[in-house]
Amino acid sequence: MAMLPSKKRVCYYYDSEIGNYYYGQGHPMKPHRIRMTHNLLLNYGLYRKMEIYRPHKATAEEMTKFHSDDYIRFLRSIRPDNMNEYNKQMHRFNVGEDCPVFDGLYEFCQLSAGGSVAAAVKLNKQASEICINWGGGLHHAKKSEASGFCYVNDIVLGILELLKYHQRVLYIDIDVHHGDGVEEAFYTTDRVMTVSFHKYGEYFPGTGDLRDIGAGKGKYYAVNIPLRDGMNDESYESIFVPIISKVMETFQPSAVVLQCGADSLTGDRLGCFNLTVRGHGKCVEFVKRYNLPFLMVGGGGYTIRNVSRCWTYETSVALGCEIANELPYNDYFEYFGPDFKLHISPSNVTNQNTPEYLEKIKTRLFENLRMLPHAPGVQVQTIPEDGTIIDDYETEENINPDEKLPQRDLDKRIQRENEYSDSEDEGEGGRKDNRSYKKMIKPRE
Repeated sequence: MAMLPSKKRVCYYYDSEIGNYYYGQGHPMKPHRIRMTHNLLLNYGLYRKMEIYRPHKATAEEMTKFHSDDYIRFLRSIRPDNMNEYNKQMHRFNVGEDCPVFDGLYEFCQLSAGGSVAAAVKLNKQASEICINWGGGLHHAKKSEASGFCYVNDIVLGILELLKYHQRVLYIDIDVHHGDGVEEAFYTTDRVMTVSFHKYGEYFPGTGDLRDIGAGKGKYYAVNIPLRDGMNDESYESIFVPIISKVMETFQPSAVVLQCGADSLTGDRLGCFNLTVRGHGKCVEFVKRYNLPFLMVGGGGYTIRNVSRCWTYETSVALGCEIANELPYNDYFEYFGPDFKLHISPSNVTNQNTPEYLEKIKTRLFENLRMLPHAPGVQVQTIPEDGTIIDDYETEENINPDEKLPQRDLDKRIQRENEYSDSEDEGEGGRKDNRSYKKMIKPRE
């Protein structure tokens, strides 16, 4: 597969409302980090090099391409002032503690999902090579259940859109937590391979064992890389590069989705890895070199100054342009003290991922990948029409990309059928053993 460094046409999805949503006092998930990222990349001048779109709000019809009707109806109905009427449903849909009810919850889900669906449509139309939605990446949400701060799985919705034009889609997850919601959705299909690098062992969500490999037609199409505390840049690269190289060679996808959860960075409130912004960004760099339609989404990340550093840097990697380590002045400049630098240093925590341990994992995964038929065949089908997308677009320097933008175009919507698993408990360990996410919060720095 060709791996030539090149400049790409990059589209970026952002709505200025996203930073206003608030999960509640003391909750580690802060949508404000997306606004901080946006402001930082504006001040680096990166907006001049890409097309900026405001995502449409995904409709209930779009969201029920994966999620159950009653779950989406519940999300649309519940508010902080009527929660008492929904006690039974809150328990059923796992909404309350880790996944609280907050003002504008449904609209937040609509924007997150709308960005990823719009980005997938853009890639399908070949109107862009790389699309970025830092407001997406909510990989824990299930068909009928919220989980791990995630309510609507924008990634699954984006992949379902990509499957209309692409026979095989590769999903890669570098969040510190296992990408369980996405894996579960595609556990029984050979059209989507899910590859998750994550902390495993007494850690949320408790899934993602090396032995979880998919089921039925999807056997060997779920790839899990269980890692230990203290994972550093060098060790991460030593396992990421060979595994992704082998996956690309064997699976031969025609589109890639990368979940760039920044909680795998050093010093994260909920994380336990020791990656730097540069080490995390190397994953983006490596995947980009395959020259495939490429969707990048956000995800976890709970030390918000580092999340915005990371996603700004990865935007620059997508654009193929260098940015200075000295941070430009921005609206949140004081967050980045005392050094006011883009790049961060690793801590001196012990890396428990020994070369022997990583070699063992690699060997086992390579054996599994050898079980795959080379580039699985898929029956050719008529391509359905695209989902509904309102693309609000601008590129001029003198326009403020943070302002509300006029409607640009409206594509037709059509019902489509795609493959995803209906099972809610597939894989060893299942999801009934989920640990709470919030209980793992470290003390404030």
